[in-house]
Amino acid sequence: MPIPNADRAIVAPEKLRRYLLNPSHKRGGAKAKRLLSLGYRTNAPEILESDLRTQHLSLDVARTSENAYGVVYEIDGPIKTPSGKIARFASIWQIDTGSDVPRFITMHPR
Repeated sequence: MPIPNADRAIVAPEKLRRYLLNPSHKRGGAKAKRLLSLGYRTNAPEILESDLRTQHLSLDVARTSENAYGVVYEIDGPIKTPSGKIARFASIWQIDTGSDVPRFITMHPR
C-alpha cells in the first residue's frame, strides 16, 4: 500500500539543494556524490523531487515505524535517474502527529 495522501506530500526544496545535492555537506555529502554521479544537479532540485514523486511515492511502503513526532514510512525501490541508469534507493517520509500530509525526510542508496 502506498503512503496515505502521497499526492499531497511535501518535499522541501532546500532539503534537496542544501543537503542531498550538496557534496560539501558533512552528513549528506556521500549521498550527494552518488546522486550527482547519476545526473542530478544542485541547481535543478526539481528533477529529483519529480522523480521521488512519480517513481517512489507510487510504490508500496516497505516498512513503517513510529517515533515521538509521528509515523515514519520507508519506500524501497528503483529510480530511473537523469543519466538513464536505474538505481535503488530508500526514501523516508513522515506524517507528523496531528497531520495527514506526508513530508520527505531523506533518502539513501541501497
